[in-house]
Amino acid sequence: MRVIAPDGEQLGIMTVPTAINAAREHGMDLVEVAPSATPPVCRIMEYGKYKYEKSKREAQARKKQTVIVIKEIKFRPKTDEHDYQFKLKHIRRFLEEKDKVKVVMRFRGREIIHMDKGLEMLNRVRADLGDLAVTEAEPKAEGRTMVMMLAPK
Repeated sequence: MRVIAPDGEQLGIMTVPTAINAAREHGMDLVEVAPSATPPVCRIMEYGKYKYEKSKREAQARKKQTVIVIKEIKFRPKTDEHDYQFKLKHIRRFLEEKDKVKVVMRFRGREIIHMDKGLEMLNRVRADLGDLAVTEAEPKAEGRTMVMMLAPK
């Protein structure tokens, strides 16, 4: 196995017992870093300190990442003006919180005949939220529903 000293200097290719003795001389552990390499690469280091620093790096990476949440708001072709404004306020809040919004138009029974009303309402939602949102997916009919995706600007 190839052995690397704590300061990064290569000690060369050694047998396992020789490498373990070299690690003991430094007062540290022998850690296998690249087992799939030929020959396998081992490093002389403090394993506890290595694990601690690795967990700190992972925690820092998790802190910086953002989770994209998709919120869903459902409308019907007969949705009244007050309900429309109420739902629009919710969509606005979701977009301000940097969440994506899936706007769903649901058709029940004979409402399926009025697909044009549903499309009209989805276009109205898009127009009302033009300052906050970008249309990620255009209104698309899927069976008895029509779906549109909005993403924050």
